[in-house]
Amino acid sequence: MTPRTPSGRSSGRAAAGPGSEHWQRNLVLGIAGAAAGAAVAGGAAAAEVARRRRVVSKRGAGDVAVPGSLRSPALTVVADDGVPLHVEVDEFEPSEGAAGRSEPPLTVVWVHGYALTSDCWHFQRAAYRGLVRSVFYDQRSHGRSGRSSPENATIEQCAHDLLTVLDQVATGTPVVLVGHSMGGMTIAALAEEHPELFGTRIVGVGLVATAADKLDMGRMFLPAVPARLGGELTRRVMRGVGAGHKAVDLVRDLGGTLSEQTAKYFAFGRDVPRAYLDFAWSMLSTTPTRVLVDFFPSLDGLDKLHAVEVMGHVPVSIVCGTKDRLTKISHSRTLHARISGSRLLEVAGAGHLVMIESHGQVNAEIDQLLAAATETVEGA
Repeated sequence: MTPRTPSGRSSGRAAAGPGSEHWQRNLVLGIAGAAAGAAVAGGAAAAEVARRRRVVSKRGAGDVAVPGSLRSPALTVVADDGVPLHVEVDEFEPSEGAAGRSEPPLTVVWVHGYALTSDCWHFQRAAYRGLVRSVFYDQRSHGRSGRSSPENATIEQCAHDLLTVLDQVATGTPVVLVGHSMGGMTIAALAEEHPELFGTRIVGVGLVATAADKLDMGRMFLPAVPARLGGELTRRVMRGVGAGHKAVDLVRDLGGTLSEQTAKYFAFGRDVPRAYLDFAWSMLSTTPTRVLVDFFPSLDGLDKLHAVEVMGHVPVSIVCGTKDRLTKISHSRTLHARISGSRLLEVAGAGHLVMIESHGQVNAEIDQLLAAATETVEGA
């Protein structure tokens, strides 16, 4: 069990490591994570949490399927600038849902991050399949979606895309948004442009390993370089990478030990099963270098912290690993302080892909988010 402080922060340690015994540990963590959601001081508080748990994820479901293998029929949603977005919808299944329900209580829209695809939500997709209606889509220039022009490779345009997806495939029920990394930034940009949606159409938000401002891109990509030089040097490096992006792609495609170490360093905080490394690298390595360069300026200039306070109108869960090297835990703590009533889960030792590395704990927190959102809707 992972005890929590009153603020909702995790004070426990989630174990993971290579080898078959760690697959078993992941299943145990899933069960422990479910219990952790109810581990609140005082019997009355525990009873309240239990009462609110209307949607409980299926523990261990993601370990049964090959990571990234889950699919639903593909849809195409056309963005306002003509870019086709790849969308898949996992429909609610009444036989597996809450007793007596014939309609989905919520639609959950999962928004992935920089250099990833919607497949990154594999363990969440498996866990919630049939329990809620889930919408997965590949952000522009990522995965199976169409390529954006460089000038539209921005967080603001990603927010426009998210709204288009909501308008096209998420109109029948209240919506919970869950975003990882750039996906959380996309949600923040949507809050900036359309604050009126939060508390009306949008009834809950999950922010996973993300930030709303002051990303230190130099420290992310050139951690050994002094801070005063890192930012500008990183910008110069990215410009050079953009000019030679085809050569960079070629070298990257060769894979090998360097590729494995890159995935390990940026994605995870601890040793994880080899299948997780391969899964992460399969997404990172298929994102063209030119796409990374195109989005870099928008990430480098991120400034959305002023917009996140509106999320305090709905239940918000914030999750981050304490060893996240990309969007450090300090960003999540800042979001928690800025969003009234939000919950913060700090997963000890986990890295940037915390929803893969520590999926049991992440799913337990999402259970709480969906329960609170459902209760909000039913109490309205």
